[in-house]
Amino acid sequence: MSVVCTRPLPVRCAHAALDHPPATPADVEAVAELRAVVLRADLERLGRYDERRVRQRLRDGFEPGHTWVIEADGTFAGCVALRPAEDAHWLEHFYLAPHLQGGGIGTGVLRAVLDRCDRDGTPVRLNVLRGSPARRLYERHGFTLDAQDAVDVYLVRAPAPGVSSA
Repeated sequence: MSVVCTRPLPVRCAHAALDHPPATPADVEAVAELRAVVLRADLERLGRYDERRVRQRLRDGFEPGHTWVIEADGTFAGCVALRPAEDAHWLEHFYLAPHLQGGGIGTGVLRAVLDRCDRDGTPVRLNVLRGSPARRLYERHGFTLDAQDAVDVYLVRAPAPGVSSA
């Protein structure tokens, strides 16, 4: 199953006016900068923060065709990507501006992505940095431990039963 972002991601959220248009190549620098801000504390804690590398890894893996931009009140607020793979979709580059975290926006975006995968009957995989508070968000939405190493924790979520549109 291929995921291509040609339409906005439908998100239900009782917060600021939210929009989730597909990303374009022009979004890469804003996303790279946000990634550096969002991941800095966790990467520093793990002894892995490199000012240049954190941005370059995003640039190297940025696929606008699989990415949605998150806008709050018309302003760039984050992004989320859903990359198809052989046995699942990979949830990647899910970043939200720090001042917007904890208010339900991330939950709304995650729910919209998972609803899409549930309808497709597709499992979702992701990795999160060890010790990251984001892991609790994913576990609340049904993700379970698949594997881990010294830096990353790999989580997986089966599609919700009875939701598939197939």
